[in-house]
Amino acid sequence: MTALNLDLQSKQDVEKASANQGIVVSVRGSVVDVRFEHRLPPIYSVLHAGAKGEIVIEVLEQRDSRLVRGIALTPTQGLARGMPVEDTGGPLKAPVGKALLSRMFDVFGNVIDRQEPLADVQWRSVHRAPPALARRSTKSEIFETGIKVIDVLVPLERGGKAGLFGGAGVGKTVLLTEMIHNMVGHQDGVSIFCGIGERCREGEELYRDMKDAGVLPNMVMVFGQMNEPPGSRFRVGHAALTMAEYFRDDEHRDVLLLMDNIFRFIQAGMEVSGLMGQMPSRLGYQPTMGTELSGLEERIANTDTGAITSIQAVYVPADDFTDPAAVHTFAHLSASVVLSRKRASEGLFPAIDPLQSNSKMATPGIVGERHYKLAQEIRRTLAQYADLKDIIAMLGLEQLSPEDRNVVARARRLERFLTQPFFTTEQFTGHSGKLVSLADALDGCERILNDEFKDYPESALYMIGKIDEAKKDKKAQPEAKTDDPS
Repeated sequence: MTALNLDLQSKQDVEKASANQGIVVSVRGSVVDVRFEHRLPPIYSVLHAGAKGEIVIEVLEQRDSRLVRGIALTPTQGLARGMPVEDTGGPLKAPVGKALLSRMFDVFGNVIDRQEPLADVQWRSVHRAPPALARRSTKSEIFETGIKVIDVLVPLERGGKAGLFGGAGVGKTVLLTEMIHNMVGHQDGVSIFCGIGERCREGEELYRDMKDAGVLPNMVMVFGQMNEPPGSRFRVGHAALTMAEYFRDDEHRDVLLLMDNIFRFIQAGMEVSGLMGQMPSRLGYQPTMGTELSGLEERIANTDTGAITSIQAVYVPADDFTDPAAVHTFAHLSASVVLSRKRASEGLFPAIDPLQSNSKMATPGIVGERHYKLAQEIRRTLAQYADLKDIIAMLGLEQLSPEDRNVVARARRLERFLTQPFFTTEQFTGHSGKLVSLADALDGCERILNDEFKDYPESALYMIGKIDEAKKDKKAQPEAKTDDPS
């Protein structure tokens, strides 16, 4: 028995000796320099420091044969020179498995929803290569959202990336929530919400809304919150993508990945770059911004087994679309959905501006000749109405030619038909949510353009699903005035 204890003790001593130990040399905010005497950790290795190993450092630079510089992914309070550091021997890892569904995580894979700890999961590195070209699907497919204005005018690509441009209060979160509801409720898909630099309040509200809407069982939420260090915010997108890749490659399921906000990912990279002492590039951005963004975006792809379709909120600094962050993001997007505050103020929800929004999928070869011609005719009608608004404001509707009056009537009915009651806002609006197929949406727009509903009040077309609902509501709806240009 004594001999066995001695053997165990000697084995533990050998393991302890073989563990790669380092010493903290300097601490400057989130930047930590560590000296290793025996073996230098590779780039992206994770180091643990502190009394309980609670301080996590990621190696980003090898200074010389014994010194590494890393960025702390946690606050560095209590860290001092001379303190021991342990090399974990691997990179940052994220949990994957079916147990992730309906849970909320931080960048380290810890559950933050105050539920029971995670069990029955694997851990995978967050640094993964994009799928090989041989595995990628070259077929362009439409991703139906069940939202009329998006499916008709800004069709999204299955396995593509769509940018959602919008400020506060225009319905951006509601639109994201509705897409999650439609994906989960009507398709065999998984939704992953990744909050990059999110406010704690927004994360808590979204979790509560998802729970109330009943879509939480097929959803995963990952947050790198605004109060966390830049290193944590910079890596949370990679952690969410690792989880998404599991559902795509192992479970062979379609994944809807919602990222809010992709600009904050670039901003976190800029902070990390500055802390590491790199010379900033144009307008203060990091010189490696293009590479960092590509490393994240190129992993979002459709393969022969499944697809990751991404909806990304994009903040444009000072509304300058020539800003490097916006320019680099545009290069990766297949669709741009612009939310308009003016349309939101008019009660036209979803408040998507059809003239500013665009999609690479809206071509005859992908959506079909009929869909393409209808979309172009809708845009043309709405554009003519926009040009006529100034004349109407100055001279009144009566001064327009009969042909122009018809254009205005069609455009206003189209605007109202392209509104839609959402499932996620039923409790606020009193309107039951509607999921509208692409065929029904196209049919409704075509019939409006053919003046089939010119004798119907505009209000009969507001907040309905299929166009046939307008006929049922005609008697119930009061007559609406059509001479008001707003």
